[in-house]
Amino acid sequence: MVRWTWRKRVVCAALAVTGLACVPIPAGADASAPPGLDFARALGTPALPGIYGPDTAVVVLGYGLTPEGTMREELVRRLRAGLAQAVFAPWSPIIVTGGNPRAGLSEADAMADWLVAAGIDQSRIIRESEADSTVANARNTAAMLADKGLRSVVLVTSEDHIARARGAFVDAGVLVVGDLTPDRAQWDSAPLHIGRFGPASSAR
Repeated sequence: MVRWTWRKRVVCAALAVTGLACVPIPAGADASAPPGLDFARALGTPALPGIYGPDTAVVVLGYGLTPEGTMREELVRRLRAGLAQAVFAPWSPIIVTGGNPRAGLSEADAMADWLVAAGIDQSRIIRESEADSTVANARNTAAMLADKGLRSVVLVTSEDHIARARGAFVDAGVLVVGDLTPDRAQWDSAPLHIGRFGPASSAR
């Protein structure tokens, strides 16, 4: 007999976005890990995003826009990792943090527009468009968390930035329960999109 819980269903839906299969665990088998996790590790897949509730925000840190106000590739990679995390935690709000406007557009606005175009509901996104540094990212996000009654965050940024970002958020009094980088969620080649009925791969 195979038993499916809502957590397993969410994990399997998210694994489907990556192109991996999710196989039910028969009764009596070790179910201590989400289904598909050992299979993913066996294939050498990088660390997977985690499942979190509505009191944990997914925080995507900005990266400098071009003078024309367009996003650089590194910021797009962060957003794709953030989108993967958003699939795993569909109840989590998403905070995009970054000011430094170029051509009248802040990093946060550019990120929010990208996520909406990828299928994320606008109401799920919180824009923090004043920060001009990692320390300000952390300080301003901490104020937003307190204002909205959120308990913790999952940080999404580049691999060479994650340690500094985590330190800044901890110093700002933010509980960091997880982090994800494009290098550990190497799915930037997959055309991720959140469709009306859940995660799906859009056509090229």
